[in-house]
Amino acid sequence: MGLTIGVDIGGTKIAAGVVDEAGNILATCKVPTPSTPEGVIDAIADAVRTVSADHDVEAVGIGAAGYVDDKRATVLFAPNINWRHEALKDKVEQRVGLPVVVENDANAAAWGEYRFGAGQGHDDVICITLGTGLGGGIIIGNKLRRGRFGVAAEFGHIRVVPDGLLCGCGSQGCWEQYASGRALVRYAKQRANATPENAEILLGLGDGTVEGIEGKHISAAARQGDPVAIDSFRELARWAGAGLADLASLFDPSAFIVGGGVSDEGDLVLDPIRKSFKRWLIGGQWRPHAQVLAAQLGGKAGLVGAADLARQG
Repeated sequence: MGLTIGVDIGGTKIAAGVVDEAGNILATCKVPTPSTPEGVIDAIADAVRTVSADHDVEAVGIGAAGYVDDKRATVLFAPNINWRHEALKDKVEQRVGLPVVVENDANAAAWGEYRFGAGQGHDDVICITLGTGLGGGIIIGNKLRRGRFGVAAEFGHIRVVPDGLLCGCGSQGCWEQYASGRALVRYAKQRANATPENAEILLGLGDGTVEGIEGKHISAAARQGDPVAIDSFRELARWAGAGLADLASLFDPSAFIVGGGVSDEGDLVLDPIRKSFKRWLIGGQWRPHAQVLAAQLGGKAGLVGAADLARQG
C-alpha cells in the first residue's frame, strides 16, 4: 500500500496528514475540534478530503483517545468526546469512501515511534506518554499488542497507591496521578506554597501566585535553576521510573520510549527517570537493563503511527 492518511484527534484540534511508506508527512491540515460527537466525525471527514485532494491515498488511520474495540472499528468509550460505542470506522468510511482503521491514540503514537522514531532497531518496546495524563503502548515481537478486547496498555490507570489520590477515571491512586503533567503542576504548587523562598524564579514567571503556576513555568524555571521546579521534576521522575521498573517485570522490553509534553524537557526529566528505574528494578544488579529513550517524533507520532497502521490493514 502506498500513501495513507493519519488523523490525530486532540482536545482542541484535529490534525490530518498524508504519510508515505517511510513515515514522511507530505501534506497536513488542522481543523478545530467541534463540541459535538457528530461534529467531530464531520470534521474528520472534511480534513481527510482536504489533505487527499492532491494525493492518491488508499486508507485512513484515526487515533482516538479512549477505548477502541478489538476490531479497530468502534470507540467504546472516549472520555473527552461523548462517544459511547461510536461506530467511527463505518461513519467515516461512508463520508470519505476509503477504508478506515481506528486505533487508540497512545497506541498509534507508540507504533509511530517504533516504526520511524526512537524504537527503530528494537523488537520489544514499551512506550509511555507523559502528557496531561499518562498513556502507553506495547510492541512485543514487532507487533502492537492490544489485548483480547482492544483496550490494553492503559498504564495510567494502574493503581500504584491503594486509596490514593482520586483519578478522573473514578478510581484512586492511579499512576497518572503521580506521573503526568497534571501531577508536575501539583508538586510545584505544593512546594512553592511550603517554601516560596525557593520558588522565586518559578513564581516570577507566572503571576506571582502559587495558583498561577503552569507547566510551562515549571519547565522554564527548572532550566534557570529554580529549586522547587527542579525538585518537582525529580518527584515526577521518581514515580515514572518506579512504574517503568514494574513494567519491566511484566514485559521485559529492550527499550522504554518516553513521549508526551513532559518528555520535551529531555535529560532534565529523563536522567532522573533513568535513575529511579535503576533504583527500583528488581534484581537490577544481576539482569540486563532496558534503555530509557526520549521519543523522537514529538506531536506527529500519533498521526504518523495511525497512517502506518492503516497501511498495515
